[in-house]
Amino acid sequence: MEIKELRSFFVNPSTETLNVEFSLEIDSDDEIRMSEISLDDAKDFGYDFSTKEVDSMEEFDDEDYDYSNEEIDVIDESDIISFLNEYYVVNPNKLPKTELY
Repeated sequence: MEIKELRSFFVNPSTETLNVEFSLEIDSDDEIRMSEISLDDAKDFGYDFSTKEVDSMEEFDDEDYDYSNEEIDVIDESDIISFLNEYYVVNPNKLPKTELY
């Protein structure tokens, strides 16, 4: 059971979840699996997919902000795939059923 394709992912900071759409090697091309996984579960596996937010938009002035010093947090797709492979090996009962794409 291995991830064939990660079709989409989204970190939802308000619910502290990772929403993913993917397919396994055993799935046909018209099948997809969708899952919502707690960011705490990802941290238990050593992955931190949380995002940084500006504390107060009132203190943030877009015109004066120096973006050149900004480090951009980009989540690597390969990290998501690695996490999902590990997560579903340990938790096979949480593997979502396929749906038609």
